[in-house]
Amino acid sequence: MGPMMPRLSRRAFAPHLGALLAAFLLLASGCGQQAKLPRLAPDAVVLAFGDSLTYGTGASDEESYPAQLARLIGRRVVREGVPGEVSAAGLARLPAALEEHRPQLMLLCHGGNDFLRRMPKAQAAENVRAMIRLAKERGVAVLLIGTPEIGFTLTPPEFYAEIAKQFAIPYEGEILTKILRNGELKSDQVHPNAQGYRLMAERVAELLRKAGAI
Repeated sequence: MGPMMPRLSRRAFAPHLGALLAAFLLLASGCGQQAKLPRLAPDAVVLAFGDSLTYGTGASDEESYPAQLARLIGRRVVREGVPGEVSAAGLARLPAALEEHRPQLMLLCHGGNDFLRRMPKAQAAENVRAMIRLAKERGVAVLLIGTPEIGFTLTPPEFYAEIAKQFAIPYEGEILTKILRNGELKSDQVHPNAQGYRLMAERVAELLRKAGAI
């Protein structure tokens, strides 16, 4: 047999064990932590910013997701959606929208037209990041909604989740996939109908409740 290794006393080992346990608990708490939002004042303005999905293409104005969300959360939700807009144009438009409406919270749903036009996803990701930075620099909280790529899976690119993690903001990346996979919930291949927008509004309202905003 080779030379015996020296035995560590319990007293010598305890600090190492304590450090390991503390690191594990910190990691575990971080993995399960829910991104939080400031509580919305009763008179707060919520800015829904995006493209045709925010505008409500495929339904009436009162059936758009921002209009239905306003009724669910009891707050004013401003609909700033421009059909056909790519993320670069959205980024250029956002400062004026923030200045005009002075929101407490922005719901950002952008990038779908970049995917439809086969524009670089890296550029869309950078534009989304820049929009979030613009809002946060003005003290506006952000909730991010991922837009699916048209294809077999109809799922949002991974960059949305990565950006949400980077900025520690709430993220919804499943509801539009669920809607666009169901013919009864959409008006065409890329837009929900009134029922689909209702589900979208309900999911956003649920996320706002979990994040502490309402």
